[in-house]
Amino acid sequence: MSRSRRRPTDPYVITVHLGQFTREHANAIAEELERAGIVWWFKEPGFLSQVWEFGVRLFVDRERLDEAKEIAARVGGLK
Repeated sequence: MSRSRRRPTDPYVITVHLGQFTREHANAIAEELERAGIVWWFKEPGFLSQVWEFGVRLFVDRERLDEAKEIAARVGGLK
Protein backbone atom coordinates (compact mmCIF):
# COMPACT_ATOMS: atom_id res chain seq x y z
CA MET A 1 0.00 0.00 0.00
CA SER A 2 1.36 3.40 -0.92
CA ARG A 3 1.67 6.27 1.49
CA SER A 4 0.25 9.68 0.76
CA ARG A 5 -0.64 12.78 2.64
CA ARG A 6 -4.39 13.06 2.26
CA ARG A 7 -5.07 16.67 1.47
CA PRO A 8 -6.85 18.90 0.88
CA THR A 9 -9.78 18.55 3.20
CA ASP A 10 -11.55 21.50 1.58
CA PRO A 11 -13.75 20.06 -1.20
CA TYR A 12 -13.48 23.34 -3.13
CA VAL A 13 -9.71 23.12 -3.56
CA ILE A 14 -8.61 21.34 -6.73
CA THR A 15 -5.03 20.13 -6.86
CA VAL A 16 -2.77 19.52 -9.85
CA HIS A 17 0.53 17.71 -10.33
CA LEU A 18 3.53 19.91 -9.54
CA GLY A 19 6.15 17.29 -10.35
CA GLN A 20 8.09 14.27 -9.24
CA PHE A 21 11.03 14.88 -6.93
CA THR A 22 13.58 13.10 -4.81
CA ARG A 23 12.44 12.71 -1.22
CA GLU A 24 14.94 15.37 -0.12
CA HIS A 25 13.70 17.91 -2.67
CA ALA A 26 10.07 17.06 -1.94
CA ASN A 27 10.60 17.69 1.78
CA ALA A 28 12.29 21.01 1.14
CA ILE A 29 9.60 22.09 -1.31
CA ALA A 30 6.84 21.01 1.07
CA GLU A 31 8.35 23.12 3.82
CA GLU A 32 8.31 26.17 1.55
CA LEU A 33 4.76 25.43 0.35
CA GLU A 34 3.66 25.34 4.00
CA ARG A 35 5.33 28.69 4.65
CA ALA A 36 3.54 30.18 1.65
CA GLY A 37 0.20 28.76 2.76
CA ILE A 38 -0.22 26.68 -0.41
CA VAL A 39 -2.38 23.56 -0.10
CA TRP A 40 -0.42 20.48 -1.14
CA TRP A 41 -0.20 16.72 -0.76
CA PHE A 42 2.17 13.98 -1.85
CA LYS A 43 2.08 10.45 -3.23
CA GLU A 44 4.89 7.97 -2.93
CA PRO A 45 5.22 4.93 -5.20
CA GLY A 46 3.51 1.78 -4.03
CA PHE A 47 5.24 -1.45 -3.13
CA LEU A 48 5.39 -2.78 -6.70
CA SER A 49 5.57 0.49 -8.62
CA GLN A 50 8.68 1.59 -6.70
CA VAL A 51 10.56 -0.81 -9.00
CA TRP A 52 10.04 1.52 -11.99
CA GLU A 53 8.82 4.73 -10.39
CA PHE A 54 11.24 6.84 -8.40
CA GLY A 55 10.64 9.84 -6.21
CA VAL A 56 7.70 11.54 -4.62
CA ARG A 57 4.91 13.18 -6.60
CA LEU A 58 3.71 16.53 -5.26
CA PHE A 59 0.31 18.05 -5.93
CA VAL A 60 -0.67 21.66 -5.21
CA ASP A 61 -3.67 23.97 -5.33
CA ARG A 62 -4.19 24.70 -9.02
CA GLU A 63 -4.95 28.35 -8.22
CA ARG A 64 -1.40 28.74 -6.91
CA LEU A 65 0.45 26.48 -9.34
CA ASP A 66 2.65 29.25 -10.76
CA GLU A 67 3.77 30.26 -7.28
CA ALA A 68 4.41 26.61 -6.37
CA LYS A 69 6.52 26.18 -9.54
CA GLU A 70 8.61 29.19 -8.54
CA ILE A 71 9.13 27.70 -5.09
CA ALA A 72 10.13 24.31 -6.57
CA ALA A 73 12.55 25.99 -8.98
CA ARG A 74 14.08 28.07 -6.19
CA VAL A 75 14.55 25.02 -3.96
CA GLY A 76 16.20 23.30 -6.91
CA GLY A 77 13.90 20.40 -7.64
CA LEU A 78 12.12 21.69 -10.76
CA LYS A 79 13.71 22.53 -14.07
